[in-house]
Amino acid sequence: MATKVSTVISAASLLAFCGFASAYTISGTVSDDQGKALEGISVDLLKEGKNTITDDQGKFTIHEEEVEGIAPAFKNSVGYIGVNNGILSYSQSSTSPVQVKIFNSLGHQVFDKTLQGSGSYDLSRCVKARGTYFAQVSVGNARQNFKFTTDGGFNSAIGTQANGTLLKEAAQDEAIRFVAEGFDTLTIPLGTLDTTLDVKLTATAPQFKFGYALGNVPTPSKGCGTTSKLQKVKSVENGDQFQIRVGSDTRDYFITLPKNYDNKKPHKVLFALHCYGSRGEDFVHHKADYDHPTPYYGQQVLDKNGDYIFVSLDAIGGVWTKGQGDHDFFAQTLTTLNENYCIDTSRVFITGFSFGAMFSYSLMQDMQSRVRAAATYAVADYNIWLPEGNNMKNLPIAWMNVHGKNDGRCDYNRAKNSALPRILKRNGKADANGDFTDASSEKPEEVNGNTGHVCYDFTTVDERFPVKWCSWPGDHQWTAHDTGNMGVGWNWEQTWVPEEVHKFFEQF
Repeated sequence: MATKVSTVISAASLLAFCGFASAYTISGTVSDDQGKALEGISVDLLKEGKNTITDDQGKFTIHEEEVEGIAPAFKNSVGYIGVNNGILSYSQSSTSPVQVKIFNSLGHQVFDKTLQGSGSYDLSRCVKARGTYFAQVSVGNARQNFKFTTDGGFNSAIGTQANGTLLKEAAQDEAIRFVAEGFDTLTIPLGTLDTTLDVKLTATAPQFKFGYALGNVPTPSKGCGTTSKLQKVKSVENGDQFQIRVGSDTRDYFITLPKNYDNKKPHKVLFALHCYGSRGEDFVHHKADYDHPTPYYGQQVLDKNGDYIFVSLDAIGGVWTKGQGDHDFFAQTLTTLNENYCIDTSRVFITGFSFGAMFSYSLMQDMQSRVRAAATYAVADYNIWLPEGNNMKNLPIAWMNVHGKNDGRCDYNRAKNSALPRILKRNGKADANGDFTDASSEKPEEVNGNTGHVCYDFTTVDERFPVKWCSWPGDHQWTAHDTGNMGVGWNWEQTWVPEEVHKFFEQF
């Protein structure tokens, strides 16, 4: 008859026979968003207290060899542990709970139990198969490990080595942290201490007091996921007409939704503001001519994926002379869009020609928190109303202007020497405090001669608030082209303006 072997050992004996430091290797590569390897990045394995830095190829390794014998982590006794005929016995003097984990020979955990004080537990509840097992017993921050075998009757033997698979288990809440100046700190939780990581760090975004980062995620409006409650006045070609009460006036506006409109997808919004003598409906549909080659200043035809909702406002009497009333009209219409359609509130754009450019220029100095960018054609630095006694808000705005150097109605030089520096003064690169600086000393390059055009991108402005100045040798029209003035090889159908404006808006 086989003799039952009862094994009861002290914590000190366990340390002598079975104590070890966990064996593991964590390695990997650190790069930036563009895939460039980052050297000198601090890598910290937090709970293990290990640290290294990346080499010139962005590589790092944190390695710990398996060491038998007394390890610093096991200096505190956890009491007495024994296995007798399948019964785990434990005894310890502290009031801390006893955490018992058992793993099979492949390192898979088969038992996890929290016990209190002193007592015993029948392992047959969880360990029934013949084989070798590894037990891990913890009290507070002290941990003991041992190996035992069972033939089905739980005859046990103390081993002197532990399975390497068990030793790869990460401590609870273990994590690895990557720190570098100029990059966001990244902390990654670990479930194992044997792993290879491919880490990408994101450059720390400058801290600005205003505005969005380039390429920001869309900001959905209140209307996302809902059905519009707006009642149209009538349908028109390429859109619908609506009305809104602004003060004592009833104002008309038009909306064109993309054919694939999705009320769960935040859409960009473009407002088209008409010139003197035109109406809002003219920019929804119009027989092609030099003022209206396609709807919405040529932008709708370029919206290949249905990303935009287009809006056209109607001025009272064909002119934008209502001051605060016109500003309120724009603001209330935008709020109505927010509530009834799914729009990206961080990508609202405006565009306009002549008087529409004047109104756009006025709005963009009052609505910087709601309008991302404006594109104007032949802006004039006169007849422009601004609220609060012409005290403009001291905030930047992205702006593109197209202007004929021979414009006899909205003087080019006045726009260049007055309207342009007023915007540049607020659009300079942000300083250490996040305040935008004065970029008005920079001058644009301009077209020379009777053909061609020059679009100049200012270099001293903040990249989130770009300014583009396009000059061409034409007169007062927005369909600029490279064949000279009207009457001298003039062909508005060759206009490059819509494509340039589309690219300008799409950078945000």
